[in-house]
Amino acid sequence: MSWMVWTVPTAVFFSSIAAMLAGMTVWEILSPTIERKGFLPIATTRGDRLFIGLLSAAFIHLGVIGFTALSIWIALAISAVWLLVLMRWG
Repeated sequence: MSWMVWTVPTAVFFSSIAAMLAGMTVWEILSPTIERKGFLPIATTRGDRLFIGLLSAAFIHLGVIGFTALSIWIALAISAVWLLVLMRWG
């Protein structure tokens, strides 16, 4: 990834997003999703919940960076747990 002049965390971040999208594509092909209603106020598919989770992770990271002195790794842990909860029960 040196051609993009990315730092290692940036490369890991975007590579992880690409891997999640590829994994979700394979999962969707093997097992098509149906809409369901969890604790979110709308019926969602797996792709919807992934998008909401990624958007939430961005806001969690911005909140940690902007309003606390906590490490960004804590924001990553919170985001990962939130994404797992959202994908399972959202």
